[in-house]
Amino acid sequence: MTALTSPTTRAIVAPPVRARRGRPGRTRERLPWGSPVVYFVALVVIALMLAPVLYIIIGGFRSNAQITVDPAGWPDPWNIENYLTVLTGPQFWRQVLNSTIAAVATTAGAVVLGLMASYVIARYRFRGRGALYAVFASGLMFPITVAITPLYIVIRDLGLMNSLGGIILPQIAFALPMTIIILVPFLRAIPDEIQEAAFIDGCGRLSFFWRMVLPLSIPGVITVGILAFIGSWNSYLLPLFILNNEAAYTLPLGVQAFSSQYSVDTAKVLAFTSLSMLPALAFFSLFERRIVGGLTGAVKG
Repeated sequence: MTALTSPTTRAIVAPPVRARRGRPGRTRERLPWGSPVVYFVALVVIALMLAPVLYIIIGGFRSNAQITVDPAGWPDPWNIENYLTVLTGPQFWRQVLNSTIAAVATTAGAVVLGLMASYVIARYRFRGRGALYAVFASGLMFPITVAITPLYIVIRDLGLMNSLGGIILPQIAFALPMTIIILVPFLRAIPDEIQEAAFIDGCGRLSFFWRMVLPLSIPGVITVGILAFIGSWNSYLLPLFILNNEAAYTLPLGVQAFSSQYSVDTAKVLAFTSLSMLPALAFFSLFERRIVGGLTGAVKG
């Protein structure tokens, strides 16, 4: 007697399908992030990055005779005269002041203009918004090295040669693309319901911008501010073309001028170089988490 089985019955009595097993010995095991190999590679990379910095700093505590006899040795004895000579001279502090003025003005201009432009691109709908955003984004493909000759002509025609304004304005312009790229996702991530509730409560557009948009975008603002400050502090090529007066030199140009003036005194040059890079290094180390947090928020937005 033949038994008729329905599809349901056949599904029930059907033998279970065996899961395919991989061939032994071919299973790939991923190394955990806490493995000694990862830590060893990280330590090697950190050592390669810090070794030149430490060499410059320690070299400032040596004398020229010690550097000549043993270039890679330790100071014996430690000599602080090189650092005291640099710190007591007016040349170093004048260049620190010029670099600070240029960096603060560049940061303020890039943040204010970038925040306003990003707010319009992120919160308003108008024809050509995507093209405008693409224009700012394309600015990342043109470094200041490419535009140095046209910039020199424009700044010369404007009468800004040998002045800090001649380097502040171009630095603001070249900092805007990165500023807008980072801030637009922050401002776009603000829910529309918050804006609608603020308008219902009688909040105008400017009031909404200052009371709601600015506090909510603080992580991004801090990130772009730090990047603009460090970029201006370390700028070398633009001041080299614009600033010919030693009184207006920034620290990167001051290092070059000091190295040329004291080319024979290697220890003093190392001391001046280490002092000139310590402010930017300390600033970046203090706000490192802010930079990473701001960039992470921009990517998520």
